Amino acid sequence: MELGKLKAALSNKISPEISDDGKNKLASVMIAIYGTEPNIIMTEKSETMNSHAGEISFPGGKFDKKDNDLLDTALRETKEEIGLEISKNKVIGQLKPVTTLNSGFKIIPFISILDSVPNLRANHEVKTILHIPMIPFLKTLADDPNPHHKSIQEMHTFTFENKIIWGASARMLKQIVDLMSSQNLI
Repeated sequence: MELGKLKAALSNKISPEISDDGKNKLASVMIAIYGTEPNIIMTEKSETMNSHAGEISFPGGKFDKKDNDLLDTALRETKEEIGLEISKNKVIGQLKPVTTLNSGFKIIPFISILDSVPNLRANHEVKTILHIPMIPFLKTLADDPNPHHKSIQEMHTFTFENKIIWGASARMLKQIVDLMSSQNLI
């Protein structure tokens, strides 16, 4: 896939400002895509985490008062969790906010497209760093079979190496599928 077409499909205005309605805790994640046969980076959280233990997610975390905005949060957390330093000028867009249902976070997903990534190293929050071939992965989109989830809101799943990606991460990935499908890229 031509990265230029992918960038065009996923680029949009970046609005990292903090809009707190007081209902949710604020967080952000970085969706890092790299390579000519694009790969997407996700993490498997450590089983020792207080929330989201063992789940597959994007690098990121909660807003810290030291962060200027939610983009700073995503960049900081990505560097802390997997050792990937991304400059602001490599961030091409963001997705619509997604809310976690069990922990009450409002998450802003930012997107970065890179030519390549260096060797990454996981911190204590991350069990495994996953380098997922993007196009085959996005084609695993399915409706979440859990009837309880469907009663809450639109839910989907994706699969990679027998790992199920669901919840907020899957809702972010579904937005990517929709954007890419509108440009006939998948």
